[in-house]
Formats: sequence, C-alpha cells, structure tokens
Amino acid sequence: MTTPIEPNESGHLDVGDGHLVYWETVGEPDGLPAVWLHGGPGAPPTPRTRQNVDLSRYRLVIFDQRGCGRSRPLASDPEVDLTTNTTDHLVADMERLRSHLGIERWVVIGGSWGVTLGLVYAERHPDRVLGLVLAAVTAGRWKEIQWLTREMGRVFPREWERFVELVPEEERGDDLAAAYARLLASPDQASREEAARRWCEWEDTHMSLAPGYEPHLSVRELSWQMVFARLVTHYWGHGCFLADNEVLANVRKIAHLPATLIHGIYDVSGPLDTAWQLHRAWPASRLVVIEDAGHFSGSMGEQFTAAIDAMADQLRTV
Repeated sequence: MTTPIEPNESGHLDVGDGHLVYWETVGEPDGLPAVWLHGGPGAPPTPRTRQNVDLSRYRLVIFDQRGCGRSRPLASDPEVDLTTNTTDHLVADMERLRSHLGIERWVVIGGSWGVTLGLVYAERHPDRVLGLVLAAVTAGRWKEIQWLTREMGRVFPREWERFVELVPEEERGDDLAAAYARLLASPDQASREEAARRWCEWEDTHMSLAPGYEPHLSVRELSWQMVFARLVTHYWGHGCFLADNEVLANVRKIAHLPATLIHGIYDVSGPLDTAWQLHRAWPASRLVVIEDAGHFSGSMGEQFTAAIDAMADQLRTV
C-alpha cells in the first residue's frame, strides 16, 4: 500500500465573484515550482495526483478550478451563476494563486482540458512559465468540440442516439453542448440528474479505442457527475471562451519555452492532429506518441511522470 502524501500547506483563496478556490502544495518547499491543471472542466485532482510527480524535486501546487472539488460554490447547484466561471477567470485565478504563494515562475503541468488552460495561461503570461508538460493534448477549438459532441456519432452511432435523445428535436441541429447546458440548468432535479448521467455515459464511450479500456465517469457518484457535466457543457457551449484557433494562433508567444506534449494513439476523443499541429508550430516542443494509450489509459501515467522528471533535468541544465 502506498503511503498517503499529505499537503505541506493548503487553504481557500478568495478570488472574487463569491468564489473560494481550494489549493494545496506538496513536495520539497525549495523544489522547482510547478502547478497542476486538472481536466474537465470540472474533474478535480484526486490524492493520487500527488504521486505523479517526484516530490523530492518539485514544489507542486494543486488547485481545484472554480465550481468543482473543494472549491466553493459548486456548479452542481443550479442557483450558482456561471457567468463568472470562464477561461479568463481561471487564468486570473492562477495568477492570484502564484502571487499568493510567492512564486516567480513555475512549470505548467496539465492534462486534457488542463492542456488548453495551461496553453492559454502560458501565452498570456509567458514570463511566468519555465516550461510545460502536457498530456492528452487539446486546444479548445470549435472543431474539437464538434468532433466530441456530434461527428463522433459516426464512430459510435448507437451510443450517440442515446446521447441526443434527451435533447429536444428542434435543438439537435444546433450546439449540442449548449443544449445539454440548458438541460443541466433545468428547474427539475430529475431532469438535471438524467442529463448528467447521459453526458458522462457519452464521455466514457469516446475516451479510448484501446483494448481493455474501462469507463470511469459514468460510475462516479451522481453529485460528482452533476458538477462535471454542468461545467463541461458550460465551457464547450461557449467555445471554451476562446476565439476559435486562439491557442495555435498564439503559439509564437511561447515558442521559446521547452515543452513535452504527450498523446495516446487510441485517443479517439482527441485525435492526434491537434498535438501534431501544435508540435509543428512549436520548435522548442517534444511530441511523445504513446502506442498503447487512449485519453489517459495504458502507459500514459508512466510516460507523463517520466516527462515531468525530464523537464526538471532540462531546466536544471539551463
């Protein structure tokens, strides 16, 4: 049994707009500063996250993004206004947290949605970033959202029909993420709960084509699903609050920063082309394609940890 890793310090940071963001630090207090950006939006880290980094080398900052995990208020409450939960707000929260902890520059580590958030943060604050390690690469583009919610119905037609049957027929030709966001804001609790279950079922369907992949979102407790589904649909229904192709269009701003991009060949929810195009536009990046992984499966965890270690080695020699 692995001995639990306890935080060195933790707390709730008042970031304004009525939000309290939970944060913690683990590892060597004088180690290389790094920040961990979780996926979703709305899929906060677990205690196992602390085991993905060599804590004898890093001072790791972990936080739960607005509306999820131990941050408050939770997005599962339909009375919670999400207008102050956007990509701009999350980037600002990161800067407040960095300043609060007295960190000048840090390594940005992210997975899935955390990749998009990390890239946006780095492009807006390149002077605060030492390097990036990013797994299951996304860029928040409209075509990625359309692929996830609509075009993948060609790969999984039976599951997609179940996914869309909750959506009123007159809305099925529109933005499906936005349609689900409306379902998840319904005044009827049973309707909200069913929408959350269906959304998580669909996400589990398209996570991976790798043999032996086991779904993990649709077996989570309903309260977790409600937070996750409402935040994902809120962000996707607004194009991740980014100009389309914003991330790739601004890669020049971080072209000098070292980065490792890690992606699974079986990741059907996020085809390899996004990671490939990002790598081609980013001379200082390294692309690792994992032959046995989907969207966080197979040897993804081991490769992610190895890349985080390698970044510490690389920065030590700079």
